[in-house]
Amino acid sequence: MKTFLIIFVLAMIASSCGFRKYVWFISLGYGAAVALIGAGLLFLFPQVLTVGTILECVLFIVYGCRLSGYLAYRDLKTAYTGRMKGEVKTNDGVSFAAKMGIWISAAILYALQTSPVTFRLMEGNDTDGFCIAGLVISAAGLILETTADLQKNKAKKKNPRRFVDTGLFRLVRCPNYFGEMVFWTGVFISGLNVYSSALQWIVAILGYAGIIYVMFGGARRLEIRQDKNYGNDPEYRKYKSTTPIMIPFIPLYSVKEHKWLVA
Repeated sequence: MKTFLIIFVLAMIASSCGFRKYVWFISLGYGAAVALIGAGLLFLFPQVLTVGTILECVLFIVYGCRLSGYLAYRDLKTAYTGRMKGEVKTNDGVSFAAKMGIWISAAILYALQTSPVTFRLMEGNDTDGFCIAGLVISAAGLILETTADLQKNKAKKKNPRRFVDTGLFRLVRCPNYFGEMVFWTGVFISGLNVYSSALQWIVAILGYAGIIYVMFGGARRLEIRQDKNYGNDPEYRKYKSTTPIMIPFIPLYSVKEHKWLVA
């Protein structure tokens, strides 16, 4: 319990930037929280670190720093903020109570998401097959997500008024979200032989299910925005009807009607 409280506090500290701009609770603050948790775990468990757990923590740090850096660049150096006007409330339009609720719930989710690595360190497990498999899957997810972001930036610079359907976007409409899900799938898998109680299973499953829900919610918002921007374009309509929205080769083409996806 003490360890989780520390992890939760680290997540709150890192994501507190959201009080300046509330969407940062779940964007810049998200990446910063994962990175700080990774660094915190290295500091909290120096005696039981193995090659596998060191690499898992380092992967958290790399993942978080890359995500926060990319989102900061997108906010400050691209037209993304302007495109989002009208869809996202201004900071003044969100009450302090709402900000507190987002801050606390987001920090809880970040602590839950990273719990498989926390549990492995708490149990003192060695580097084993599950740890290695999880690392490989998470690294693949990070590569996918990074590649998708780079490809989208390049395409938008070339033609900012057109939807992106090149590179990884030929296979799936949200490859960055797919990469994110792959990353956290690896984290969850890495702890499958570590969870030693029903509570640990519940915590790990809640964290994994939570981030999957958030990703599908993000895909729904993106689909609504793209339909508004490109819905009259025959090429976009064909692209949308033939390219899965979240997972390659899985024929799920739309989540717009699923209003319960409000993350």
